Order: sequence, then structure tokens, then C-alpha cells
Amino acid sequence: MKNDARSRDDRSERGHGHGHQHGHGHGHGHGHGHGHDHPHAGRWAKLVHALKPHAHDVTDSIETAEEAREAGIRAAWIGLAGMMATAGLQLAIVAISGSISLFADTIHNLGHAVTTIPLLIAFRLGRRPPTRRYPYGFRRAEDVAGVLIAVVVAASAVWIIVEAVTALIEPRQLTNLGWVFAAGLIGAAGNELVAIYRIRVGRRIGSAALIAEGNHARADGLTSLVVVAAVIGVWLGFPRADAAAGLLVAVAVVWILVNSCRTIFRRLMDGVDDGTVERIESVAGGVDGVRDVGRVRARWAGHRLEGDITITVDAAATVADGHLIARRVNEELRHGVRHLDHVVVHVHPN
Repeated sequence: MKNDARSRDDRSERGHGHGHQHGHGHGHGHGHGHGHDHPHAGRWAKLVHALKPHAHDVTDSIETAEEAREAGIRAAWIGLAGMMATAGLQLAIVAISGSISLFADTIHNLGHAVTTIPLLIAFRLGRRPPTRRYPYGFRRAEDVAGVLIAVVVAASAVWIIVEAVTALIEPRQLTNLGWVFAAGLIGAAGNELVAIYRIRVGRRIGSAALIAEGNHARADGLTSLVVVAAVIGVWLGFPRADAAAGLLVAVAVVWILVNSCRTIFRRLMDGVDDGTVERIESVAGGVDGVRDVGRVRARWAGHRLEGDITITVDAAATVADGHLIARRVNEELRHGVRHLDHVVVHVHPN
């Protein structure tokens, strides 16, 4: 006997009914109205609350692909606005300071803003329904965008190294140091705020591409600190301080790049986070009627997990009983495994 219990959230998002009559009834009871009764009030508190996603547990995480996708798109747009505002302030200071190094840093930050475009396209593509050519849908466009972002970060590291080596050979003359110092701080602070927001939202919805974009913003903040270090070095009488600081930042950027690539390429190879398979086995094994849990597989499709599992039930069970057990396993897995969006349950008699 074999019974496949399949989740149909993607189809329901497109207005279709549940073909298998699973009646998931995910009334989660999570209370997503967020009536947290925050003691703080005022515009600043509301802004902080909006930019700082709560650290919910598994049962309080984003449950549907559509909610996660909308959160990702919102984070991308807010991050883009933050980066453009930061670059705009830097450009204004470039105009009154004439600093070439700050101009280069500003152009670099604007270049990062451009990488937000493929991320937004990827989120939009993920909304498209599956086709005969792409029967699993288009969610993996996120992973492709993550690769493009990693390439841009790598190019940034190369750019910093080249600039640093050039500055070591030919020390740069900085002018209007006070304004340049302020612009460097603005760039570092603005990019770090964008990085914190994107990384938190990316972790919340499980998007490796959005996390990579957050790490890229953090790398941009480090490049802005090169300007700050250069000003301090010149003030202290070390004209080559900017070049030395640039090399240190290049090392930090490469470290961020390596960490981002680990997650991106692991997902491209259908790898999952440590403990994911064990969690699926544990949840499925705790369902009444399940005698044993066999093969378990899972993989990321964009920012959502898909999987399949084989369970063993009593050989005397009817087909209807087996179907009911499989449906319960499906529901418990979707409740108990974070980011799991679709799972196929195979039923074997014993």
C-alpha cells in the first residue's frame, strides 16, 4: 500500500482548491496579531519595532510561502531605500569636499544598490506557478540571485585590494578631512543598518539570497570605514594609513564572502541545515499510527523547504486509515519543521 499526502499551499495561493481533501485546517493559534503590548511608544520606538523582527520560535515563524515572499520583497525595498539615502548623503559631501576616495566609495555603494534588482526579480519569479518545463516552480531563482550577489561581493574585494595597493605605492592627498570623516561614518552606519535588517529578515524567512545581500551591505560598511581610517591616519601623520586599512577590510570582506558562499552553494547542492532531517524524523515518528520512519529527504527551493518521507504503518490498516495517518504526518511536519512548505508522505505497510 502506498499513499501520497501532498501539501497544496502553492495551488491554494493561486486560487485552487485542495485536490486531496486534506483539510489541513492550519489554525496555528499563533496569534500573529502581535499584541505584544510593547511598553515603548513614539515614532522612534515604532521605527525600531518595524526594522527589528521578533525572535519568534518555530510555532511563531512565518508559516506560508506568500507571507515569507512578501517579507523578503519588503526587506529588499527598504534596504534599497536605505542604501540610496546613504549614497545620496555621501554624494552631497563629495560635492563639497572633492574627495576622490569618498567618491569611489559612494560609487561602490551605488553599485551594491543595483544588486538588489536581481533579488527583487527573484522574489517576483518565485510567485509564478509551475509549468511543464519548470514543474517545481521558479523559487530557485533566489539561489541564482545569491550567486550573482556573491560575484559582486568578490569583485568588491578585488576592487578594495587594487585600490589599497595603489594607495600604498602612491599615497593619496585627502582634503576637507572633517567632511570626509563624517561621510565615512554615514556610509558605515547606513550600510550596517541595512545589513542588520536584511540578515534578520533573511534568517526569519530562510532566504540565503537575502542574507547574502545583508552581508554585502555589511561589506560596504567596512569599505566606508576605510575612509574613516584614512582620515584618522592622515591626522596622525601616516599618509599610507588608508592603504593599510584597505587591506585589512579586504580580508574582512573575503571572510564575509566565504560565509555567504557556504550557504548559497550548499543550497544549490540540495544541502540543508544541521538537524533538519533529524527534526523531520522526530516529528513524524511521534504521530499516532506511525510504526517507523524510513527514508527522509529535504531540500531548499528559494526560502522554503520541500521534502519527502517514508513511514511504516500497520499492515492491517485500511487504505483510508493509511491516508489519514499520512495526512496527520503532513500536518504535524508543516507545523513542527520551520520553513517546510511542501512534503510528500509515502506509506508502507508492515
